Amino acid sequence: MIARQFRSLTKHRSTFLKNLHSSKYVHHLLDEIPHSNPTPFYPVNLPFDAFRRFNLLLKSSQFNAIDEVTLALALKGSCGDSKQGAQIHKFAVTSGLMSFVTVPNSLMNMYSKSGQFDKALCVFEGLNDPDIVSWNTLLSGFQKSEQALNFVLRMNLNGVAFDAVTCTTALSFCLDLEGFLLGLQLHALVMKSGLDNEVFVGNALITMYARWKRLEEARRIFDEMPNKDLVSWNAILSGYSQEDGYGLEAICTFIEMVKQRMKLDNVSFTGAVSACSHQRNLEVGRQIHGLCIKRGYGTHVSVCNVLMSMYAKCEVVEDAKLVFRRMNERNVISWTTMISVDEKDALHHFNEMRSDSVYPNDVTYVGLIHAITTGKLVEEGRMVHACCVKGNFLLESNVCNSLITMYAKFELIQDSIMVFEELESKEIVSWNALISGYVQNGMLTEALRTFLSAARECKPNQYTFGSVLNAIGSCEHVSLKHGQWCHLHLIKVGLNTDPIISNGLLDMYAKRGSISEAQKVFSEIPQKSQFAWTSLISAHARHGNYDSVMASFKEMKREGVKPDSITFLSILTACGRNGMVDIGGQLFDSMLREYQIEPSSEHYSCMVDMLGRAGRLEEAEKLMGCTPGGPGLSMMQSFLGACTIHGNLEMGERVADTLMEMEPNESGPYVLMSNLYAEKGKWEKVAKVRKMMRQRGVRKEVGFSWVDVGDIKSSMSLHGILSIHFYFLTEIDLQEKHLPSLPYKAGERVGSDQAYFGFGFSRAQINSCSSFLGLGFSRAQTLLEMNFFELGFFRDPGSDRAKQISTVWKTSYKWGQWRPCVNKSYEGYSKRIRKRSTLWPRCECKFFVDMFH
Repeated sequence: MIARQFRSLTKHRSTFLKNLHSSKYVHHLLDEIPHSNPTPFYPVNLPFDAFRRFNLLLKSSQFNAIDEVTLALALKGSCGDSKQGAQIHKFAVTSGLMSFVTVPNSLMNMYSKSGQFDKALCVFEGLNDPDIVSWNTLLSGFQKSEQALNFVLRMNLNGVAFDAVTCTTALSFCLDLEGFLLGLQLHALVMKSGLDNEVFVGNALITMYARWKRLEEARRIFDEMPNKDLVSWNAILSGYSQEDGYGLEAICTFIEMVKQRMKLDNVSFTGAVSACSHQRNLEVGRQIHGLCIKRGYGTHVSVCNVLMSMYAKCEVVEDAKLVFRRMNERNVISWTTMISVDEKDALHHFNEMRSDSVYPNDVTYVGLIHAITTGKLVEEGRMVHACCVKGNFLLESNVCNSLITMYAKFELIQDSIMVFEELESKEIVSWNALISGYVQNGMLTEALRTFLSAARECKPNQYTFGSVLNAIGSCEHVSLKHGQWCHLHLIKVGLNTDPIISNGLLDMYAKRGSISEAQKVFSEIPQKSQFAWTSLISAHARHGNYDSVMASFKEMKREGVKPDSITFLSILTACGRNGMVDIGGQLFDSMLREYQIEPSSEHYSCMVDMLGRAGRLEEAEKLMGCTPGGPGLSMMQSFLGACTIHGNLEMGERVADTLMEMEPNESGPYVLMSNLYAEKGKWEKVAKVRKMMRQRGVRKEVGFSWVDVGDIKSSMSLHGILSIHFYFLTEIDLQEKHLPSLPYKAGERVGSDQAYFGFGFSRAQINSCSSFLGLGFSRAQTLLEMNFFELGFFRDPGSDRAKQISTVWKTSYKWGQWRPCVNKSYEGYSKRIRKRSTLWPRCECKFFVDMFH
């Protein structure tokens, strides 16, 4: 009976295949088949019932009753079960039903959905005459966009006429630049073939253009669509909400949707709330939140996630917590957002998340590590690191980068290096994290060396150069020329206008004393930020340019840029060094009154120094007592220095006693009090202070001056050079007759105000030494060069000058008249100099130069 009924339906096969996707038509035909199951057919049950009937017919060996329609529906009813699908596939091959294109198409669809795309491809390659459905079915099964787009090109070469489904599917794969160019060609094909009237084709085009930030084109397509559905509106709304600067357009689009009485869904509300988040528009965001609740989406997971993010960006954290507490269901995005929002209780939320059987992802760990870093929770950070190892998250570069940054901020740079070295693939972001960590920990030479290694492995970006410029600006033994080469390279690659780079260049030149270069960089910045203004003001203040500081401050206010605490710190420093006590006091009072900036201990220290320099010691001491948290070490040392300058012994002794109790190993208070006692003629107390220093093992720190001679900067100790001078005075008669005059060649001169020869001495310094020793210019020059030759310094060891000095030094050493110059007290100084001179090897200098040229 069943077989006879199926044979009667065979003549209607062609009509059925055309209406295969019409569930009502299929239901009508299948209702004609007698069956013992009283359960009625419903459209949603058709594939499942067809699958069940296929198994019944197969078990009862009624193979002739199974045709291609039954197989097509049975494959859909198998729900991607590979075992059942393979059984149906085997039957289709043995029964010869593979000749009906509907069956291979259904097989390809089943294999694609079950993750067996290779089998789907085999089925397709076995087709003699695939139709458009066959091509579209296989196209939709690709996982990689590059392979999918190559298949689209193959379709075009085979003369396949694209339909709306083809264009829609192909447009969804236009993810990279090459794909976007193909998408433009598909758009032209759509216009030519008249498919632009299809709603879902227009939606795909809007999505593609929005993905590539071509929102004007996306809007034009949207406006030209004759018919728009909710997906069309959501596509243009999502495009606006995902791009900064289009938040207002997104909000207006959402309002238009409400006016059009569209049936809003969670995608609509997500896009609208995201737009309010970008705009920091709390008022409109609250209104949309109310509409969410009214429409029944107040507890929807995706909507609540963006609501939390919006409230957090608008700095209304309590409202974000309230949304989180009212959620009926929370996913990993919900917990991750809450961990990032509520950093104080981040660990608590993380533990609750795991208790709720929600597994964290890499973004969760990044947010958690950032919260731990902010809270300076070292032990908790190590525990989270262990969780990352256990969860195999160290394969994620963003997690490792966060760990590198965390340990660097904890001043555990060795742990940062360990995490970095364990990375399988080191991207530029990882290099940036390590370089920045070195700079934060004051390891500037290591930062520059790491930069050189990074430049060999990958292409540096603006963040890399930002850290490098910071390191060059702060690294005393690296020449400014390296910074200038870096600046030149940045101009060549077009990064000099980037805000990070321009601010970094300005800060570097300011720290290294090149005010003219700093001013030039500042003038070229298109949009001057608060950091740029502060850097310029700090540069002028560091060099005592009071007029320039005040002029820049006035211009800053005129431009509408609000100063911060660091800006005021530089201005107060300039006022103090130029004796502008009254103006400085007015600015200090205006911090809280006009700019709502609470003065810190550094600002109080500046005011104490300002009053002390002006001799107003009573006011300075009174202000010290008003400092929040009490006076600090630098403030009290500054006050003691003022007491020394103005000879106030009583105040000086009072402050010095406190300082010696706070920092008994700090040499500053002892030296200042010794000088103050000496000025007052109290030599017994001078001897007492000196004896106290010896008993406590306190030694005065030797000051060094850095001289820029090109690739490196050489350091010279004033005490060391003076000891050489005094020794020369006693041995001058002995050595003078063995010191030939070695005049310096004019052609080898670097410049009148720069290094005069290999060791960085200027003409003025040699003249001073000549007068001090009673020698001629050339002999004094030779004498100094021989001392530094002993230390291993010379800019060009192979030059004629170096050979001359070497000959003289060896001759003097042979006669036994030079050896005593390097005595035991001088050997330690020699070692320190050598150490400083080798911090930046010449081979690395050469690479640095080669890279930027």
